[in-house]
Amino acid sequence: MENVSFFPPKALITDVDGTITDERRRINTDAILAIRTIIDADIPVILASGNTVCSLNMLSKMIGTDGTIIAENGGTYRVTYQGEQKVCGNHKLCWDAYELLNTHFSEIGNELELYSPEDRFADVAFARTVGAGDVRELLKQMPSVKVIDTGFAIHLQLAGITKGSALLKIAEEMNIPASEFLAVGDSENDVEMLENAGIGVSVSNGHQNLLGAADWISKKTYGDGFVETVIKYFPSLF
Repeated sequence: MENVSFFPPKALITDVDGTITDERRRINTDAILAIRTIIDADIPVILASGNTVCSLNMLSKMIGTDGTIIAENGGTYRVTYQGEQKVCGNHKLCWDAYELLNTHFSEIGNELELYSPEDRFADVAFARTVGAGDVRELLKQMPSVKVIDTGFAIHLQLAGITKGSALLKIAEEMNIPASEFLAVGDSENDVEMLENAGIGVSVSNGHQNLLGAADWISKKTYGDGFVETVIKYFPSLF
């Protein structure tokens, strides 16, 4: 059930891929205009993604946020451009897990394709050329490593580190209770973020597990669903 003790939300946190984009990862321009409308009303907007810090820096600059971000699925975060970047994960552990996986898959002729390894501080990400289930099976011996399939890449992250855990840290630093955030996402890796926010919304293309965790589900998909969501929860701005 939605938390109705506050309205409208005091802050917005949103996933990027699949939430403010289309199915081809193209940015929805109406979603960007909606975010700018919220920012211009002095309501903070946080971008939360499995992407790298440098990717989110560029996107934040172009959209016009204050630079508060969650990157690498909660592995690292920062409050404003001037804030200190905090790393929550265990990069060495994730690299150890990756080496184990790559040795196995290389032996059967399927060497893993890394995504931006030089730009990552906490997790390891690689192409979905292997099944996430197979990866989880191989890493049973390393229970402290979590396997995240975002639908765009497979990530290795320290167990317990999520977008939701980073949201709690950001909310404390911003002095805004997490219970007064609106969170919007589409992927299984957004579940904890929606659960830790006061209101959690899934766009209608969301993963089945996310739909079950959401307080509300948009009728529209992808970026159009995001726009529908912010119109619902910030009615005085649109």
